[in-house]
Amino acid sequence: MDQLTYGDVKAAAERITGRVRPVTLAPADAGSAPGPCELWLAQEFMQHTGSFKARGAQNFLQAHRDAGTLPDTGVTIASGGNAGLACAWAARQQGVTATVFVPATAPAVKVAKLRAYGAVVRLVGTEYAEALAACQKFADTTGALTSHAYDHPLIAAGAGTLLEEIHARLPGLDTVVVAVGGGGLFAGMSTAARHHGIRVVAVEPENCRALNAALESGHPVDVRVDSVAADSLGARRTSAMALHAAQQDNVRSVLVPDSEIIRARQALWDDRRLAVEHAAATAFAALTATGAPYRPAPGENVALVLCGANTDPSDLVH
Repeated sequence: MDQLTYGDVKAAAERITGRVRPVTLAPADAGSAPGPCELWLAQEFMQHTGSFKARGAQNFLQAHRDAGTLPDTGVTIASGGNAGLACAWAARQQGVTATVFVPATAPAVKVAKLRAYGAVVRLVGTEYAEALAACQKFADTTGALTSHAYDHPLIAAGAGTLLEEIHARLPGLDTVVVAVGGGGLFAGMSTAARHHGIRVVAVEPENCRALNAALESGHPVDVRVDSVAADSLGARRTSAMALHAAQQDNVRSVLVPDSEIIRARQALWDDRRLAVEHAAATAFAALTATGAPYRPAPGENVALVLCGANTDPSDLVH
């Protein structure tokens, strides 16, 4: 499936309402917005499991529950990051087991979090590809439902419910700024944004630019992954859904350097005491970097998505 519809996002919103936390929107204080625009911070890092991923995971499992296709053997995913955490959390809500495959090199704190959500954690190999192969074999053997971090229409549609909530609260919204990794959040949000006539600014690190490179090539391509934000945005290839969404006329793709991502993350801590992932700071950097790649017009109403906070705050000084 290369194209999401607004109906997919609306159906997801109906499924997960009351099962996820509504997004918290906070106006940026006067003088901190880039120029004379109105800037809102969509603090999605306050979501269950610390990121927007809970939305897609909940929609994925609830849709299968409703269709009678959620097996007793539960769900499986290869991810030691936010997608794995969200899958484990949603599985617990649905009363099924999540079996999560991660490389044996995964940080102990992430493994502990997965187990705290009730997941069965399988440590396999030293690279993600090895964990993914083991996950696929497990699904084939047991009949467990296979989930994906971003490249699935139910996952992307669930993520898109975030835009629906933002628009409901800010009906005059002109632009939403969001970081892009594999493209699940971007695909869902841009699909809903197109329905409402809202511009989307898709932000990626300069050395982690799967969507930007796909736009240049006209099709998904493998890219080098080398960024401080690679733990969340380090997809080697974007999804076909994300590329299709990015090819619409209400989308702008921009890049920011790691130095500005680090600066933006520190600024969110210094000025607001928000300890967010580098991925969330990537979106903020697009508006605040020296020579910022996106400059809102005077009076433009902008929402900035702070997508996650599963980060080690020890490097945030002061």
